[in-house]
Formats: sequence, structure tokens, C-alpha cells
Amino acid sequence: MSLHPTLQPYADAWTHSVEAISELVQPLVEGEWNRRTPCPGWSVRDLVSHVIGMDCEMLGDPRPIHSLPRDLFHVTNEHQRYMEMQVDVRRHHTAPEMTSELEYTIIRRNRQLRNENRDPGTKVRGPLGAEITLEEAMRYRAFDIWVHEQDLRAALGRPGNLDSPGAHIARDHLLALLPGVVAEKAQAPRSSAIVFDVHGPVEFLRTIRVDIQGRGTLETAPALGPAATLTLDWETYVRLACGRVTPEAAADRVKAEGDQSLTSAILDNFAVTH
Repeated sequence: MSLHPTLQPYADAWTHSVEAISELVQPLVEGEWNRRTPCPGWSVRDLVSHVIGMDCEMLGDPRPIHSLPRDLFHVTNEHQRYMEMQVDVRRHHTAPEMTSELEYTIIRRNRQLRNENRDPGTKVRGPLGAEITLEEAMRYRAFDIWVHEQDLRAALGRPGNLDSPGAHIARDHLLALLPGVVAEKAQAPRSSAIVFDVHGPVEFLRTIRVDIQGRGTLETAPALGPAATLTLDWETYVRLACGRVTPEAAADRVKAEGDQSLTSAILDNFAVTH
């Protein structure tokens, strides 16, 4: 038996992104590993440490026993503390140590994926010890690693792969969270429709329809007379949704039409991950 067909797209997307990351960091000299990335508080080294650490967790490796320093300004909650552990433990690793551990982790993960025959519904360990399905774990891993590939590209001035397999998984993941952003967080009016028109390497037109109960649903049909329309490019959509840029900083790349207080509320609550 081999990888279940529903898991294959996630494995392919992970492979594509992790190989791109490996290629990006292989030639870096020591100083370049300290460059800031758009990911709050993280350097290139930190980001690659996170990638290694999360894949080690997918492999079932024990988590490092390590005390975090108290002065990490970007660590403000339990989830961030959990994520920071794999990062801080590698903060003093040299460039060769980083690239060799990344390569070794990729080899191990590729072997794991080749031999993976579990059902997508199998329960596995997720962040903070939560139980999630193997499908959820692999989908989130594919999304997370593509976003971090983009962080690295931004830090190193090497744009690309905005339409790679990971980009399409990111699109679906972020769109699934959009009804919650519009209906719950931004409190869009009941019986209204909000249109998102996204162009660029990944393009889509989606409507979030809010029903009389205030619940939001995602639809592909365009809405007539929407309460608001947001038009933006795919890269800006991702950067806003992943908390890499503020609505103020991206204002010139977003065209907002309709109810202005509503579009502001949506953009202020747009970040669903950090």
C-alpha cells in the first residue's frame, strides 16, 4: 500500500516547497541567516528551524527539553511558546549545521511519506498535544511550509512559486476561514454579501453570504449588489491573511468598494494565522 490518494496533493505540495527552501538557503553565508523575515520576530535561521522542528514532529521525534528565554517580545501566548521551542533550541546553530539538519530531515520525511499507508482519518499528534487527523496535519503542514517559503523569498529578495502546488492548498485553506472572518469577526450585516476579487498568479472570485442568523458561507456565484467588494492581488491577500502586513501598509494594493466601515472591519480582522 502507498499514500492514500487524498493525501497525495499535500505530500506533493510539501515536497515542492521544502525543496525550494533547501535550494534558497543552501548558498547563504553565515550573516544572511540572521536576516529578518516578514514572520514576526523570526530571522531566516529561525524560520528554517521552525520548518525542521515541525517536520521532526511529523516524524514523531520527541520535542526538545529546553527553557525559553523570558525576553522574547514576539512570544505572547501558549501556542507561540510551543512553536518557539524548536526555534530557540537552534538559535546558535551555524549555517552548515542548519543546512545539514534540513537535508537530513527532508530525507527522513520523504522516506516516511513513501511508506505512509495510514488512513487519512488516523489520529496523530498536533500542536500543543492536540489530536488531529493525519489529513488535517498534512494539509496544515503543506500550507505552513508554503507560507514560510514565501517569507524566505521576501527576506532574500527571491520572489517565486506564487502559483505552486502549495499556493493552491493555501488558497483553499484561507478561503475556508473567510466566512468566519467576515460573519463572526467583522460582524457583517445579516442577509448581506461580500465579494472578494483576487487576481494574479492564483485568481478567484468568491462571495461570502451572511444569512439571517449571521452565519457566513463561501460561494463561487457572484453576488448582485454586494454590501462590499474587495479587489486585491494574490500576494497581498496571502500577506494580509497571514499577518505579514498591516491593512494600512497594504492600503495602496487593496481596492475597497461599498460600505467603508465594513471593509475596514474585514481588513482589520483579516489575519487568520501569524
